[in-house]
Amino acid sequence: MNSILANKWTKVAVFLISLGPLVLLIWKGFHDGLSANPTQFLEHATGDWTLRFLAITLAISPLRKFLGLPQLIRFRRMLGLFAFFYACLHFSIYIGLDQVLDFRGVWADVMKRRYITVGFTGFVLMIPLALTSTAGWIRRMGGKRWQMLHRLIYLSAIAGVIHFYWLVKSDVHKPIEYAGVMAILLGWRLYTRYAGPRRST
Repeated sequence: MNSILANKWTKVAVFLISLGPLVLLIWKGFHDGLSANPTQFLEHATGDWTLRFLAITLAISPLRKFLGLPQLIRFRRMLGLFAFFYACLHFSIYIGLDQVLDFRGVWADVMKRRYITVGFTGFVLMIPLALTSTAGWIRRMGGKRWQMLHRLIYLSAIAGVIHFYWLVKSDVHKPIEYAGVMAILLGWRLYTRYAGPRRST
């Protein structure tokens, strides 16, 4: 399995699969599959995929340990960037289709509506992670400082779940499922860092 994961074409395949949700949304757009409220549908879909890719990215470290597949680490950076990509789509749809480029209205929402405040915070926290995702930035910052910065993904994931929970208000089973997944992934990190025999990133 590690030999398959190390193959350059496997990375290409993961990249194409990660584009799948966007392709599906485009296909639905051309076939009247975006429901009666297309803007809301697109906002929710891209928000869902942001959380999913955050969870997948956070799952790489425990999976590579439990499954004995160190080559999984090759995909973590790309999957994290896809989380940021779908977050950008989510935010762009909100600004462009929901608010129709009314930046004053956007800022008023950020200041007044708590679910937008926490969602915007989670998005902003992802920006330095995306900007410093290259090997060059790891060398410039040094491994320890780079790892410390990239722990912001934990806060971003928590903010994303809270954003979703406050957004739906009544039917909260889906954000609670996300919260459970994130709690397991972050709890594993806390355990390995403070109680386990070895530290893990």
